[in-house]
Amino acid sequence: MSGKPKGFSRDECAAIEAAISERRSIRAFLDKPVSREMVERLLDIAARAPSGTNMQPWKAHVVTGSEKQRVTEAVLADFAETGTQRHNSEYKYYPDEFFEPYLSRRRKVGWDMYGILGIKKGDGAAMAAQHGRNYVFFDAPVGIVFTVDRRLEIGSWLDYGYFLEALSVAARAHGLESCSQAAFAYFHKPVREALQLAPEEMVVCGFSLGYADWSAPINALVTDRTPAKEFATFRGF
Repeated sequence: MSGKPKGFSRDECAAIEAAISERRSIRAFLDKPVSREMVERLLDIAARAPSGTNMQPWKAHVVTGSEKQRVTEAVLADFAETGTQRHNSEYKYYPDEFFEPYLSRRRKVGWDMYGILGIKKGDGAAMAAQHGRNYVFFDAPVGIVFTVDRRLEIGSWLDYGYFLEALSVAARAHGLESCSQAAFAYFHKPVREALQLAPEEMVVCGFSLGYADWSAPINALVTDRTPAKEFATFRGF
């Protein structure tokens, strides 16, 4: 790749905006295979994401078929034993105590999701069962576990965010959908054993990839997003 990147037509701009703005976390997939060539293409595209000094900190462990089953069985066995008392993640995703406006946003998306599924407040068993769906990659044909070298710093995690967003959007361009799953980070021990990860590798997240089952009620969930006028300041315009 060299020279000046090409511009985009109005229709292409609309398609790009739609790929980003209509992205959502999909939690039910069709039993329809995705080729290795397609997965590799998407990862190649995502790897063009911004990366400080071109360090490219991402590492992907892609599993399908029996290999995916082996990972899910290892995690589910641990999940059945520990349930919500899961292992601590090796990194801190959330604060110890939530505060506004983040607490309200977190609660709303949780109850919106459980409402769609008909799970009532206080039904811990149903909530745990739904959470456990993470560990079968929501029945997606392709599961990916992403890791990062634990010796790297926060800048590489920023790069990882760019990469995962690029992967999600690239997938949509090819008619696929996805879900990034920090839930896997809490079960890094069985994941580590199943994938025989190197000691320096830290589990960042799981990632479900495939064709969405749009007949599944859970996929109707669309989260609210705060508009720019409420979170941005503009100077000099």
